[in-house]
Amino acid sequence: MDFNGFTNEDFDVFLIDGLEARMDALKSTIRPKLECLGEHFAPSLSCLTGDEMFVHVAKHARRTINPPKDTWVAFANNPRGYKMLPHFQIGLWHTHLFIWFAVIYEAPHKEDMGARFTKKAAKIFKEIPKDFVWSLDHMKPDTIKHSKLSKADLLTNFARLQNVKKAELLCGYTIDRDQTIQLGSEGLLQQIEDVFKNVAPLYKIAQNMKLEKLPK
Repeated sequence: MDFNGFTNEDFDVFLIDGLEARMDALKSTIRPKLECLGEHFAPSLSCLTGDEMFVHVAKHARRTINPPKDTWVAFANNPRGYKMLPHFQIGLWHTHLFIWFAVIYEAPHKEDMGARFTKKAAKIFKEIPKDFVWSLDHMKPDTIKHSKLSKADLLTNFARLQNVKKAELLCGYTIDRDQTIQLGSEGLLQQIEDVFKNVAPLYKIAQNMKLEKLPK
């Protein structure tokens, strides 16, 4: 199956009432597209990072009452899971599409990663594009534009990753639903590729890899 972009129907899945009904729609409309994106981007992320990347499409298997408000495909260097590792995500909320590099609360080595980010804070502050965004909680759609942050703000967030048990840190880009639909398949694939090129160095910092110059 070729990826053919997202539609209003895909985004409106998150308006369907009830866990079973929403999950059925999610499985039939969105999940096949996430699987396509997984197949498409796993090789390029492997090249960008130097680690073999494995695809993990969200199953929402633990849910028994509340239907999911978002869904995603994740990429990590372990075939058995991603939540404990620095990873990448592409996914949807009702309002927008997101493309993330992510360190979430399950990661056991957040303190080390936060220290590495702190060490590279000046480089990160300077070279992450101004229209990119940060998040401190992957379960909420709220984001903070990089252009609105000072270097001191970044350092605070990196320190939080080291010192707060439930702390998270995500960096990437969001595209509102109308623009996502208008981009179509080719435009969206190119946009996602560009975002991954810009956040791949964060993965290398988190993994303590040799860091090349961030792409322009």
